[in-house]
Amino acid sequence: MVVLNPLSIVTRSALHLRDVGPATVNELSRSLEVSRTSVETAVTALSDAGTIIDTPVRAGVGAGRPARRYSFHSAAGTVVGLDIGVASVRVVLADLAGHVIAQHSYPGVAAHDDGAAKLAAVIDDVRRSLSSSSIPASHVRAIGVSLPGIVDDSGRVTTSVVIPEWSGVDIGAQLRQAFGCPVAVDNGVRLAAVAEHHLGVAQLVDDVIYLSVGNRIAMGLILGGRPRRGIHNAAGDIGRLAFRGLDTETGQISWRTAPTAAEVFEAARAGDGEAQSELDAFIDELAHGIATLIMTVDPAMIVIGGGLSAAHEQLLDPLRDALPRHLGLPFQVPLAEARLGADAAAHGALVHAFQRHSGPIYRIDDMPVPPITPLPPEEHPHDSAASAASPDSPEENK
Repeated sequence: MVVLNPLSIVTRSALHLRDVGPATVNELSRSLEVSRTSVETAVTALSDAGTIIDTPVRAGVGAGRPARRYSFHSAAGTVVGLDIGVASVRVVLADLAGHVIAQHSYPGVAAHDDGAAKLAAVIDDVRRSLSSSSIPASHVRAIGVSLPGIVDDSGRVTTSVVIPEWSGVDIGAQLRQAFGCPVAVDNGVRLAAVAEHHLGVAQLVDDVIYLSVGNRIAMGLILGGRPRRGIHNAAGDIGRLAFRGLDTETGQISWRTAPTAAEVFEAARAGDGEAQSELDAFIDELAHGIATLIMTVDPAMIVIGGGLSAAHEQLLDPLRDALPRHLGLPFQVPLAEARLGADAAAHGALVHAFQRHSGPIYRIDDMPVPPITPLPPEEHPHDSAASAASPDSPEENK
C-alpha cells in the first residue's frame, strides 16, 4: 500500500532544506521522490516568498552551467519566546530554523505596581532584547508567551493568582498591537512541559506528567505528544485541589516550620528535626498525589521541575522511594529531574509560537516545529534577577 505524504511538495521542500540542509533541484527530487518539474515549481514559490535562497555551485571540470544549490533562509525572520514571571522575565530569540541566537533575563513584574505598568515593562524588555541583537521589531514573525495563570485561546488571561492585575486582560492582543505580529499565549508550567518534551529530558516520550514543585504545585500534561489544555484551558491547575495547607488566595504552600519551601529544606539539611518531619510529610503527600495522577493518566514518565527539582537527596530520591508504597503496581514509572531549569518556559513559549503560527512564520502552511537548538550554557547571560531571588524563583514565575 502506498502511503501519501499529507504535506505539500512546497512544504516538504522547505522542510528538507531547513532540517536536512542545502540541496539542488535534482537532489530534492530524489530525496522527496517527486518529479523535477514539481520541485522546480516548489522552489520558485519558496524563492518568491523569501523562504529559501540560492547560490551557484562552484563549476567543476565538466562543461555547462553549474547547478544551483538552495538553502533555507533561516535569517529571514525572528521568533520570540517570552516567559513573564514575578521573579524574572526571560526573552529568547531564535531564527526560523529554531536556532536560539540570543537570550536575556530581566527583573520580574513584581517590581511594578499595576497591571499596565507590568505589561509596559515586559514590552520594553522585548524591545531591549531585539535592539541588543540589532533586530528591528519588523523582523519578528511571531511571539510565544508564557505567563502564570489560565489563558484562553485568544490570549486573554482568565485568572491568575500570581499576577491578579492581569485577570481578564487580553495580553495577547496588547502584545500583537505593540509588535504587529501574531502572538500565542499559554500557561507557564504547561509550556515548561512542552519544552521538556521537545528539547529536554522527555524528548520522544509521548505521555508525560510535568510537575512543578516549589512554593506552589502545578502540573503540565503531554498526552499523545501534545499538550493537554482542556475545554477551559485549565488542565493541570491542580495545586489548590491536590495538596493540603495551601493559601487559597495565592496558591502557595503554607509551611509550619519556616515561611518558604527553600527555608524548610535548608533547615532540614541543617538537622532540624521538626523541619525534616514536615518535609517527610510533604513528600509523602506529594507521592500520594503523583500516584493518583499516574493511575489516572498512566504516563511513560514523570518530570519534576520547579524551584526545588534539583534537591535530589531531599526530594527526588525520597519521592522515588515513596511512590511504590502508594501505587502498589507491578511496574514503575520513571521519575526524572527537568533538564532545562529556569529556561524551560521561555523555550516552551518559543515552541508554542512555531506550533500556532507556522503560516505567518514561514509564509507557507503546515510547517512542523523545527528542532530547537538552545544556546550552550557558557553563552547564557548572567541572571541577576534570579540570583537575587530565592531558590524557588524559577517556579515562582509560573
